[in-house]
Amino acid sequence: MQEGGRRLLVTGASTGMGRATARHFAAAGYTVFAATRDPDRLADIASGHLRPVAMDITDPKSVERALGATEGIDVLVNNAGYGLVSAVEHLDEAQMYAQFEVNLFGLLRVTRGAIPLMRERGGGVIVNISSFLGKVGLPLLTLYNATKYAVEGVTDSLRHELAPFGIRVHSVMPGFFDTQFARANLVTNADTFAPDSPYAPLVETLAPRIVEQINGGNDPAEVAALIRTLVEDPHAPARVSAGEKARKFLPMRRELSDEDFERRVREYYGF
Repeated sequence: MQEGGRRLLVTGASTGMGRATARHFAAAGYTVFAATRDPDRLADIASGHLRPVAMDITDPKSVERALGATEGIDVLVNNAGYGLVSAVEHLDEAQMYAQFEVNLFGLLRVTRGAIPLMRERGGGVIVNISSFLGKVGLPLLTLYNATKYAVEGVTDSLRHELAPFGIRVHSVMPGFFDTQFARANLVTNADTFAPDSPYAPLVETLAPRIVEQINGGNDPAEVAALIRTLVEDPHAPARVSAGEKARKFLPMRRELSDEDFERRVREYYGF
């Protein structure tokens, strides 16, 4: 990180982990550019260290304008995203593309613009907020799972690609945290959730349990502190996990065969 730098951009900063991250780094003395489609939602915490920035990660021009307004960054936290809950057979084209547009292509769009800014400043850190569902598949979350698996692949490849420029790349794989995600960032497919849907028994079993676990999850401030550790430790691991579900399932994923792991997941979620 450039001497005298400490300039950070976080996407999806109006709620949840993004908001907690913006506040945490601002309190630590970083200049934080808190990116969101509606900067007014950050007016209550704006300060000299926390500067709301208008950014729609699905709009290349919006991303370009927002990055230009920062006049250079040392750290990028790719946090923006949402979850689509749908059976695959009920997906329409718009839903499929929208899920990847935000969770993957939006992340790549912001990263693409941030790389030359970091290179000009002699290095930097990129932290991708992934999910334990980037390693663990669940029914009805196929598209969300797919985007997070892809984020893990992006992280692995970029670590090699950007290392010569002094840019480190990491991912954080949270479990379920008490954020606005279940209340505002889950999109459900009407056909899948219809009473006569062939997936109705699965919806009735799985959906309430996931929403309960999100709403009763860990404090997002835990993730913010973990991100800071990644940023400030030059020897930090490529990826870290956070939260109860991540700590439960990710070691199990590494240790068990595919068949045994699938059985454990089915037993835990009751489907």
